[in-house]
Amino acid sequence: MKVLAYCVRPDEVSSFEKFSVKYNHEVKILKESFAPSTAALAEGYDAICILGNCTANRKAIEIISKFGIKYLATRSAGFNNIDLEAAKEFGVNVSNVPAYSPNAVGEFAVGVTLCLARNFRQAFRRVDAQDFSLEGLIGFELRNKTIGFIGTGKIGQTAIKAFSGFGCKMIGYDLYPNENAMKYLEYRTLDEVLAEADVISLHCPLTDDNYHMINAESIAKMKEGVILINTSRGQLMDTRALIDGIKSKKIGGVATDVYEYEYGIFHHNHQNRIITDETLLTLKSFPNVIVTPHYGFYTDEAVANMVEYSLQNLYDYETKNDCKNKLV
Repeated sequence: MKVLAYCVRPDEVSSFEKFSVKYNHEVKILKESFAPSTAALAEGYDAICILGNCTANRKAIEIISKFGIKYLATRSAGFNNIDLEAAKEFGVNVSNVPAYSPNAVGEFAVGVTLCLARNFRQAFRRVDAQDFSLEGLIGFELRNKTIGFIGTGKIGQTAIKAFSGFGCKMIGYDLYPNENAMKYLEYRTLDEVLAEADVISLHCPLTDDNYHMINAESIAKMKEGVILINTSRGQLMDTRALIDGIKSKKIGGVATDVYEYEYGIFHHNHQNRIITDETLLTLKSFPNVIVTPHYGFYTDEAVANMVEYSLQNLYDYETKNDCKNKLV
C-alpha cells in the first residue's frame, strides 16, 4: 500500500523504515501535520497515517476522499481529532492504536503523583538556587490515601495495578466496569469517587458527554486539598474552573500532561517566543501544579508500537479487507 505519513517526528523515522518493509508498504514521511491545508499532498496515495494533534476534520477528509483514499490510520489511541461521521460518509476507513503501551502512560501517572506528594518541583528549584531548607516540603504517603480512577480501560488498569503496590485504598468509576480492575479496586458512582478520593486520576477518552467533566460543579464535590492527575485529554478539564479551585485551595495540586488548548503550543519550542495564552501561563505558574508537554506516552517502546500497529492496521485492511482496530 502506498502511504503518506504526516507529522512524523525524527524519533519515528527508523520505525517507519523498519515496519514499512515488514508490512510491505511504500511510505513517504512528512513533518507537516495533516489538516485541510495539507490534505492535497496525499493525492496519489492509498492511505494516510496521522497523529493525535492533526486536524482530520470534515473538510480534510472530504479532500482526501476525492483522491480515492480509503484508509486513515492514526498512530494514537485518541481519535477526538477525527470527524468519524464525515469519514463514514465519504467512505474512509479509520483505525487507531488503542494499546500501543498502556505501561508508558500508567507509569507516568504514578510518577507525577509522587512528584506532587513529595513536592519534587519545589525541592528541585530550591536546590538549583542553593537552598537546602526543608520548610514547606513536607509531603504525604500514598498508603494512607484513597486513589480514585475515572476510566478503567487498558491504560487505567495499568495505572491501577501500579498504584496498588503502595497499599492505598482504590476506588473507580467507569461506564463499563471490568473484572480485572475489580481485583484491585471497588467501583463507585462518579459522585462517590469525586467525594471520597484524595487523589483523582483521569484515564478516559474524550467524548461529547464528558467534555469538561472536571468543572466548577464537580470540583465542589471533591475533598478539600484534592490532587488531580490528567494523562488523558485536556478537554476533560475546564481549565478556568481548575485555576479557581487551586486559588481557593480546594485543589491541593494538579499534574496534567495535557491542556485543552494545547494545539499549536505543545510539541513545539517557544523559548524565544511570547506565549499569549494567559490561561496556560496562569496554570503553570502555581508551585503545586505540574504541566508537562503531552509526553506521557513518550517511551522508545511506545513510539515503535505506535508506528508498527498503525501500519499493521493498514496491512490488515489491504490483505483482509478488515481491521481489529477499525473505528469506522
